[in-house]
Amino acid sequence: MLKLLKKLTTFEWIMIAISVVLIILQVWLDLKMPDYMSNITVLVQTPDSEISEILINGGYMLLCALGSLVFSIIVGYLAATISASLARILRKSLFNKVENMSMDDIKKFKTSSLITRTTNDVTQVQMFISLGLQLLIKAPITAIWAVSKILNKNWEWSLLTGVAVLILLFTIGVLIIVVMPKFKKVQLLIDNMNGVMRENLTGIRVVRAFNAEKYQENKFAEVNNSLTKLQLFNQKTFGILSPVMYLIMYCLTLGIYMVGARLIDAANMGEKIALFGEMVVFSSYAMQVIMSFLMLAMIFMLLPRAEVSAGRINEILDVKIKIKDGKVKMGKSGVQGKVEFKNVNFKYPNAEEYVLKNISFVANAGETVAFIGLTGSGKSTLINLVPRFYDVTEGEVLVDDVNVKDYEQESLHNLIGYVPQKAVIFKGTIKSNVAYGEDGKGKKSEGKIKEAIKVAQAKDFVLKMPKKYDTQISQGGTNISGGQKQRLSIARAIARDPEIYIFDDTFSALDFKTDAKLRKELKEYTKNATTLIVAQRIGTIMHADKIIVLENGKCVGMGSHKELLENCEVYKQIALSQLSEGELQ
Repeated sequence: MLKLLKKLTTFEWIMIAISVVLIILQVWLDLKMPDYMSNITVLVQTPDSEISEILINGGYMLLCALGSLVFSIIVGYLAATISASLARILRKSLFNKVENMSMDDIKKFKTSSLITRTTNDVTQVQMFISLGLQLLIKAPITAIWAVSKILNKNWEWSLLTGVAVLILLFTIGVLIIVVMPKFKKVQLLIDNMNGVMRENLTGIRVVRAFNAEKYQENKFAEVNNSLTKLQLFNQKTFGILSPVMYLIMYCLTLGIYMVGARLIDAANMGEKIALFGEMVVFSSYAMQVIMSFLMLAMIFMLLPRAEVSAGRINEILDVKIKIKDGKVKMGKSGVQGKVEFKNVNFKYPNAEEYVLKNISFVANAGETVAFIGLTGSGKSTLINLVPRFYDVTEGEVLVDDVNVKDYEQESLHNLIGYVPQKAVIFKGTIKSNVAYGEDGKGKKSEGKIKEAIKVAQAKDFVLKMPKKYDTQISQGGTNISGGQKQRLSIARAIARDPEIYIFDDTFSALDFKTDAKLRKELKEYTKNATTLIVAQRIGTIMHADKIIVLENGKCVGMGSHKELLENCEVYKQIALSQLSEGELQ
């Protein structure tokens, strides 16, 4: 928790300092009221006392109460501002951290867990800071100050108060020991519940198609019931605290008055009034002490969960970024679009077997290099090494004769137009999706956007939409088809006008006619750029300048379509499984 507080700005620390001063003043006013109450008690029982004196003391009590109220409102406002500001900083820090994580780091945390940490966990910390700033400061000050005022009043009353405080502390300690481990499980169960909910919403079509609604309901009910049971246990356990608190409070009050009644009965007439006033004051101060611990108890109800949430937030913030920026902003002069793999070996972190083994090839500017192989042969993994989604385990990946590790990531990514296997569409307009992201060349013109849409064979369906280029696309592109999403995804890469195009099995969602037409237009438009294509269809890559055949992470063939048909058995088998011998010529 203290680690998170370091993220507060100087201005917010100034607000905390102001809050501390106001809380001290508030406590002073609260503890001043029993003195005036004692004076009023004595004046009421003293013969010939003036009513004006009673009213004056009563007026001072009201002023103290009003002042305490005003300071409490100001402190509440400052606490809310500070906690909201910290929550904003934490959400921003978490989001930025996840943005800069490697793919391997992201996979260590479930998507649902990352969402929970950015929302629910931050909210828990915010709630704790909002209340804790007031109560954690006020409670100890009130308790110490009140104890100092009653310490020398009467040893019997002091003993009763001390016993009450010890019982209270013991109860709070036991509850924290019992409940603290459970709160970590609560956050994990919230992760699981969000995961099941997200999975259900993402696959809703499959759920309905297979009549699996009942199965999904049972799956959700299982995690929901587990969370409910744990929350019930925590709430019931903490529910013990409130009645124990009030029982101690009432027993202490009763004990003070019983001891007071005995002392007053044994005192002479002149001391009775003074003892009665002392008893009233002591009772008030004792209640202040108990209320202080009641305030601390409220904090202790929030603290365990806030501590767990803070730990989960720090777990993300403490992740060391593995893929770090280099210092190179552009490649060597005169070289553009060249991609070279030198003896590249790659295995995923903590994995034993290599996914790619001794891969070497060169793709020169203007060339189209395709990758084909059976499922799991390492095609997508290979091209993901170019934009540094992962770093090679051994060997080098060079872009424009510079190791990709030496580039600033922003500069490297500005050289690349990347189209993933699964088209990703963002909420916004068609225009905003195609113009998405920065490419180091300034704002994309409307003409450039329309040209990219035309080359990607998306113009026909875009012009048929209600607002054409300004048509709204829902989150995930749920209001357009898979082929339409894929074409817009391709248009986004084209609009960047990069040196290197990467198509990760991009054309699989397109029909053969659209695929052929798109590749023809794309070949003409990107003739000066390097194109790397992962494909399953032979028809998509048979005209590539160079085809690399992968099997179990190894390169088992490299050459043109005709060369591979003659000397690569793996390629020939894949080709014949899709096309006839006549079509392959």
